[in-house]
Amino acid sequence: MTRQHEVTIIELSVYDNTVPLVAGYLQAYAQHDPEVADAFGFGILSTSLSIEPDVLLEDLVARESSIYAFSCYIWNMGVVKQVLGPLMAARPDALIVLGGPQVMNHYSEYVPEGESRVIVCNGEGERTFTEILREFLADEPAWSRVPGISFWSEASGVVDTENPPRIVDLDEIPSPFEAGLFDEGEYTFTVLETNRGCPFSCGFCFWGAATQSKVHKFEGDRVMRDIEWIAKNGIASVFIADANWGLSPRDVDLSRHLIDMKKEYGFPTSLVLAAAKNRPERVAEITDILVRGGLVTSQPISMQSVNGSTLELINRSNIREETYVKLQKDLREKNISSFIELIWPLPGETLQSFTEGIARLCQMGADTLTVYPQLLLHNTSLYRQRELMGIEVERVETPAAEADVVVATNWVTREECNEGTWFYYALHSLHNARGLYHVATYLDRKQIVSYDQLFSDAARYMRDANNPISDFFARSVDTSDNYSLLNVGKVAHMVLMDNRAEFDQLVAAFCRSQPWWSDRAVPALLDLDLLCRPYIYRMDVVEPGLELSRGTVHGMSGTTIDVEFAREDVAGFVDVDFLTEADLAAAGDYVRLRIEHPVEGKMPHPKKQSIEHNAAYCHVMIQRLRTLLPQVHVIDDVPIASAAGTTRLEPAS
Repeated sequence: MTRQHEVTIIELSVYDNTVPLVAGYLQAYAQHDPEVADAFGFGILSTSLSIEPDVLLEDLVARESSIYAFSCYIWNMGVVKQVLGPLMAARPDALIVLGGPQVMNHYSEYVPEGESRVIVCNGEGERTFTEILREFLADEPAWSRVPGISFWSEASGVVDTENPPRIVDLDEIPSPFEAGLFDEGEYTFTVLETNRGCPFSCGFCFWGAATQSKVHKFEGDRVMRDIEWIAKNGIASVFIADANWGLSPRDVDLSRHLIDMKKEYGFPTSLVLAAAKNRPERVAEITDILVRGGLVTSQPISMQSVNGSTLELINRSNIREETYVKLQKDLREKNISSFIELIWPLPGETLQSFTEGIARLCQMGADTLTVYPQLLLHNTSLYRQRELMGIEVERVETPAAEADVVVATNWVTREECNEGTWFYYALHSLHNARGLYHVATYLDRKQIVSYDQLFSDAARYMRDANNPISDFFARSVDTSDNYSLLNVGKVAHMVLMDNRAEFDQLVAAFCRSQPWWSDRAVPALLDLDLLCRPYIYRMDVVEPGLELSRGTVHGMSGTTIDVEFAREDVAGFVDVDFLTEADLAAAGDYVRLRIEHPVEGKMPHPKKQSIEHNAAYCHVMIQRLRTLLPQVHVIDDVPIASAAGTTRLEPAS
């Protein structure tokens, strides 16, 4: 059948080979309308941000479409802006539709005054996009009849039509998986959506344009069929787009179904989700299911802040501290990693409250703490209150993206914001990557130096150091490049792989510059940190970047290190729960340890790949830290608990 018009829906994703789910929804819903289905042919242009804009433009122009529809987010808006003007020049009769959270309710920011060929969709897309297509077929389209859009009128200027109600029965949207829209593609990553909406109203968030709203669900059997399609078609990685996985009891059954499909088809192999913050027991049950099924290796715990004033200002509540401590204990007993997510700097958060809050989380046994810079997202309540909150931003524009990074608030100056970012880099390298894990624990427990003071002192030292690690931190802070999620992985890659020796030297030099270096326990604890620091890739152990202060290495073979300490040097090992008093009492003049670094679950170091390529892998690995920590036991003695705090090993011969 020859159709009157062609529609191209463009989806520009972060990752290669991503299922274009949004485009699939739009097409499947539109084709459900007989008039639209008869009049329009549909094509989806799905690609990653690695594409050159000129190549993308050439492809778009060659399609000679009547309508081009772009999904717009902070991570792809730079590319959209680069091709928009040239595309309109090359296709002067085409209509451009922009949708997505970056452009929603921001028509004037992205569309030149007087430009009538661009329409912005201001809400949920399926119904509105179909109405745009229906109106396009009129002899003289009257865009004012289409709900939920902004457009230019010669008579009235910019016109905003009233938003339609949200779709309550989500099964009104046909499944693009079942409709066969993705059958011809070769994909490795997909988003999976089982519901829409979020009952919470966190000030920094604009999840699916439906925060502080009732949660509507896709029918359970349909979701299970979508999951089976994903598994049968070999999709390796899945991101569950629900705002609160674990909020609904059925999420437990859906998690089991994911594991069942993995067992039957071998896919998916990895899963990312946003866990419900007020259902810790159910989330822990789901995590246990997914960990045992080999789909996830850690549990996310989204706190954003532990400062009460901040939580009140952003309209958020967290799980109680005693609940978190119990949850952390349960996860540790099951050898399941967890990572806490925080945001800096949120309104109400001072530099002091931020650093002291992190110290408290370290004292409570946090495995990994991931601190994201606050991005001022369009349409959030913080965006609407930015002047009241004194929020200042810097626009970070890369060729692909645009992001407004918060650099100051009424509670934090720009300099303090930078100090907080440096503090996080110190925390990330010294706590998350275990650069000074045992030293920091000892100093805090002995009330010599608190966690927050130690990380602050280390950050100041790093700022003045001549070291590749420090240089990376400085560039990142100066350019606000820390907004990129890849930075978490980049730091892990550097301190645990490419610049491991230089990081050893940086950490040791910092320790030796501090007054607490004279404490008898600290040099041996530093040696312990140097030897137990995890390897993020599958590789043999390597000698530290400097001589040990107290320990003597007697052998390094494969992934195993044998080291000996004088008995009088290891009293601090008991203080950090690495040895017991009984271990110490049973020791002779020397304590000999065998440190065995794990191999399972790691990939070899891809030497020919860029740090950007390796960063994504390292980001995931640092958040499953407990699986990276070595097993440690006393040689020729009763084994001690491992550095991971888990399995007891058989005595070594």
